[in-house]
Amino acid sequence: MKTNIGIFSRVLLAICALALVMVLFVPLWKIDLVAPQYPEGLSLLIYPHKLGGDVEIINGLNHYIGMKTLHTKDFIEFTLLPWIIIFFALLFLTAAIIGKKKILYFAFGLFLLFGIIAMGDFYRWEYNYGHDLNPDAAIKVPGMSYQPPLIGHKQLLNFSAWSMPHTGGILFIGAGLLALLATAMAWKKSRKSKKMFTPNNTLLAALLLFVITGCSQSPQPIKLGTDNCSHCRMTITDAKYGAEIVTRKGKVYKFDDTPCVLAYLKNSIGEKEVSGVYFVSFDGKHDLIKAETAFYFKSEELRTPMGGKTAACSSKDSAQQLSARHQGTLLTWDELRKQ
Repeated sequence: MKTNIGIFSRVLLAICALALVMVLFVPLWKIDLVAPQYPEGLSLLIYPHKLGGDVEIINGLNHYIGMKTLHTKDFIEFTLLPWIIIFFALLFLTAAIIGKKKILYFAFGLFLLFGIIAMGDFYRWEYNYGHDLNPDAAIKVPGMSYQPPLIGHKQLLNFSAWSMPHTGGILFIGAGLLALLATAMAWKKSRKSKKMFTPNNTLLAALLLFVITGCSQSPQPIKLGTDNCSHCRMTITDAKYGAEIVTRKGKVYKFDDTPCVLAYLKNSIGEKEVSGVYFVSFDGKHDLIKAETAFYFKSEELRTPMGGKTAACSSKDSAQQLSARHQGTLLTWDELRKQ
């Protein structure tokens, strides 16, 4: 029948429904706060029905700067959200069973609208939370607000704040992307395409897969004079040195010198959490290069920000050129980590 969607689209919609059911049991979002007095970090976990993590500690700290305390009962969203998620799970399952394009289009359009409204509501909550301060607070910084980032990183006084989707958020976004793919395939079929998988649909699927698996785990450019080292908290100012750790969840930690990144890898982050380690290339345009492929030169004659005295080079020739000008040692990544 012309009004029916294909079997593959139905399978995608069934997976969407299952993913949304799983969202009910895991955190949707996570806000991490890292400071010198809390090197292990504090976490605020946002579930569909409650707040979790280090809520009481965060409330205690925020009291000093006049921010409102956080309590699950103060947010009507935690009452409504589980039922909304259940509604969309049933709606996608209904679209998969009945297989009508109109139901699919309605479900995806409504889901997309809800996602936009939800992010807008989250931004509104963060804005009010960070700007509506008690004028009688113990600590007052004129003109300072404490709004957490909607997504990504932001420096709030001596706290480094990270806001990222957690397991539930990734499942929620994944469900939306799968629903988008199912909708695109249904629309293509309605155009009387002879094949379910056309080049355009294949390209769309590849792009969606790239978004899901690849984008969130990429290094970020280091902003000199703005970014702070995640270990020593010093501002990063030297373009020839620096490093980054990217976690599997896409969080990026930035460092100003070799000792800082090595200490952080050893003491502050688990090996299973790390997606990649990158170093600023001493040569060329000072791009970020993978730690495993870099060539390292260590010399007492190098003046680095924190006394690491090590330069990362993008090629062996560049490292050997340094070796010809300075007394020192060529190292591999494994050798550097053991020092």
